[in-house]
Amino acid sequence: MTVEIPLNPVGRQEIHQLESILLFATLFRPEVIELIKDPAERLTWVDSLAVAAGAIAREKAGMTTSEIARELGRTEQTIRKHLKGESKAGQLVRETYELIKQGKLDELIKTIEMIEKGGLKEVIAKEEYEKLMQEYEKLKIEYEKVREELEKMKQTVDLESLEKAREEIERLKKELETTKAELEKVRKEKKELEKELAEAKVKIMELQSKKSEEAKIKELEEKLKAKEEEIKRLEGLVDEITREKMELEKKVEEFEGLADEWRKEKEELERKVNELLKENNELKQRIEELETYKIRFESLRDKIEKIKIELEKLLE
Repeated sequence: MTVEIPLNPVGRQEIHQLESILLFATLFRPEVIELIKDPAERLTWVDSLAVAAGAIAREKAGMTTSEIARELGRTEQTIRKHLKGESKAGQLVRETYELIKQGKLDELIKTIEMIEKGGLKEVIAKEEYEKLMQEYEKLKIEYEKVREELEKMKQTVDLESLEKAREEIERLKKELETTKAELEKVRKEKKELEKELAEAKVKIMELQSKKSEEAKIKELEEKLKAKEEEIKRLEGLVDEITREKMELEKKVEEFEGLADEWRKEKEELERKVNELLKENNELKQRIEELETYKIRFESLRDKIEKIKIELEKLLE
């Protein structure tokens, strides 16, 4: 008969059940029996395995490392080593847990039955065997109790599962009704879609008859696009010419300002020229007047020369 084990225990009772089964199953694994043959080390091994089993059972119940350490009376470092498999005991108990999880507990029980029939006598001394068998009997009694409790739990779980199954059936019935209603709705929507599809096909046929027009429209659109590009290019040129025009107008304004200045300077120069011409005319007039005086002066000079000559003659 397959025994169900609380692999994720809830509450103290299930924790102790899992703890006992882990210790019980680990102690009677062949490799562990080899390890505990030495009486001097047996108690140490049993104690380590018991602590490791207790730690892993409580870990599966969701307890923290510090909580496990307080409850088992060990340091957190020791508990952590067992849980991480850094200790041999922790490693062995973890392997046992995995065997139970894989449904291989019956194989462990068969191993124990073989030991009970005398297989162990070949590897350890008779006295040690008797002591081990006493421990085994205690563990076996505890195991039977645990198995009975598990069977009761299994029956309870079966009843609960049956009730849950009935509830699930009712839920599925309601879900089926809802699904049927949705199916009808989808069917109606399908008919509407088929109608729309037929109308769409008619429209497509109408559109196909207009393909030639579409080609013309496409051609016109391309021409329009080309014109738009040309307009865009011309607008760019207009903007550029406008900028140049504004710059030229600005320069014209500057030149007009210079022209006004030059005009004023020209008028000033013309005034000065007129004044100079007037002065020149006056000078010419004076020169003409002086020419008369010059002639007279030269005549007087000639007379003076003659008088001078005559005086010189008289003086001689």
